[in-house]
Amino acid sequence: MKNVEQLDQVVIRIAGDSGDGMQLAGDRFTQETALFGNDLATFPNFPAEIRAPQGTLAGVSSFQLHFADHDILTPGDRPDVLVAMNPAALKANLPDLPKGAMIIVDTHDFGQRALTRAGWLSNPLEDDSLESFQVVALELTRLTLDALAGSDLSRKDAGRSKNMFALGLLSWMYSRATEATIGFITAKFRNKPDIAAANVTAFKAGYNYGETTEALAVRFEVAPAPAPAGLYRNISGNLALAYGLLAASRKSRLPLFLGAYPITPASDILHELSKQKRFGVRTFQAEDEIAGIGAALGASFGGALGVTTSSGPGIALKAETIGLAVSLELPLVIVDIQRGGPSTGLPTKTEQSDLLQAMFGRNGEAPVPIVAASRPADTFECAVEAARIALTYRTPVFLLSDGYIANGSEPWPVPSLADLPDLRVEFATEPNGPDGQFLPYLRDPETLARAWAVPGTAGLEHRIGGIEKADKTGNISYDPDNHDFMVRTRQAKVDAVADSLAPLRVDDPGNDAKVLVLGWGSTFGPIGAACRTVRSRGAAIAQLHLRHLNPFAKDLGEILRRYERVVIPEMNLGQLATLIRAKYLVDAVSITQVKGLPFRADELARSLQSIIELGVLA
Repeated sequence: MKNVEQLDQVVIRIAGDSGDGMQLAGDRFTQETALFGNDLATFPNFPAEIRAPQGTLAGVSSFQLHFADHDILTPGDRPDVLVAMNPAALKANLPDLPKGAMIIVDTHDFGQRALTRAGWLSNPLEDDSLESFQVVALELTRLTLDALAGSDLSRKDAGRSKNMFALGLLSWMYSRATEATIGFITAKFRNKPDIAAANVTAFKAGYNYGETTEALAVRFEVAPAPAPAGLYRNISGNLALAYGLLAASRKSRLPLFLGAYPITPASDILHELSKQKRFGVRTFQAEDEIAGIGAALGASFGGALGVTTSSGPGIALKAETIGLAVSLELPLVIVDIQRGGPSTGLPTKTEQSDLLQAMFGRNGEAPVPIVAASRPADTFECAVEAARIALTYRTPVFLLSDGYIANGSEPWPVPSLADLPDLRVEFATEPNGPDGQFLPYLRDPETLARAWAVPGTAGLEHRIGGIEKADKTGNISYDPDNHDFMVRTRQAKVDAVADSLAPLRVDDPGNDAKVLVLGWGSTFGPIGAACRTVRSRGAAIAQLHLRHLNPFAKDLGEILRRYERVVIPEMNLGQLATLIRAKYLVDAVSITQVKGLPFRADELARSLQSIIELGVLA
């Protein structure tokens, strides 16, 4: 029996060529970790190409998992363990490793040609460039081929199972169960029994190799994390968002219609909702972005919960129809899974650069409420909240996520449908005017929402279109005073959303902090982890994370005035900081990053410490 070492947390990164199954291996290890009960956070990182150039730095795909016996907020800054499947994977990820990290490397492809292609001047396994790390050099490819020597697969096909060998080895190293993974492999390849058998064999061989090899003298255990009793599952951001839209449909008793054009990183939502026909969900894969949102807005006019999904480039194409939805004053949820830009930009890399686009990216005065998710599980609640605002106030609503949230995953306590808000709406069923006519723009005095009449309801025929409407009647109007009134009324309706928002909650344990870190979106985890680090060093710091970005909560201004310094970290060039400065006249300190990667908590902590101690960003 080998020694077992107890750890409180571990960060693992698996890296290799795109298309070699790094994401699949990482996802399976994550599922087993979730079943075991650890808290976890993941960060898949892969190129945009379906099959990027093999053996090159640009073609490296990686999956990072941070799991612990306590509450964690990020996938980790630097891996404790790197599994590198080739020279390119080693070179691309080596700068992220701390001294003393373990490197498990497949030595199969470390010939001169592969080394040169990856940019190595010499073989790092033979020189002293890796002397600061624990290097476990294994012939993973050869070991996989040996394990599958009796199969009918070609040598090339058999070698593709090396990701399962590595997964088996990691499962042994960290005391993960194997039954669920074996069941998953069998189910996934049920139509290809020879492939299923090969992958199961390779997975078992990797597990058994860990048990018998002298190269690994210790295995590790990370105890389950304490959590309130309940039903949990591991969930990605896009999947949680899809479930949130589905829950909103059930709670509103409206059919869900998704009109969308496939685009990275939003396509998973279309894929998932297309499976939910039994719940009355209808999905329309349109020929382009404009058709997708046009169909969704048409579905809303017809009495459905209309939704469209996209990313930044697609949102730009949808802008005119969003303006039409503002003018028609119909509910519509617009999901923007942000990615690096501008233009095509970085399709598979994360960024927060669409906030000002969501805020102002339309002609005329066209205000739209904005809701932003902070982590993968939070997208469920944010989807329900976006639907609530859209249905209550008869307005399009932006729901902002990003690639980091969309593809990442974490444990999620599955809520009861009964605990979600009642989203039922009342359609207009009879004329509402004093003379027996229907006034489509007669408004609710509290929400300023107009009447919603389903087409075909007798006596409720009314005009729609993008030309300005007359107050109450909805007829075409070019009257200057009417236009001024309608513009201000639409803005007042969006502003009224703030009346329905709960007071903000500031994380300021001692109520004595002088610096407030204000964030939105996926910076929640890095900011939270950085604040924990700063507090562990004896300094006081407060954190506030915003879900509602338009309108802001009514108490935000008062909170900002409590602190001497307001710091806003963003994965853009300071878009929230621009809005905060303009509205509240606060001289916010902006910390920005646009690398296509999330903030590192340790780097952010150093910046915050500098502001606390020196008053400026060092």
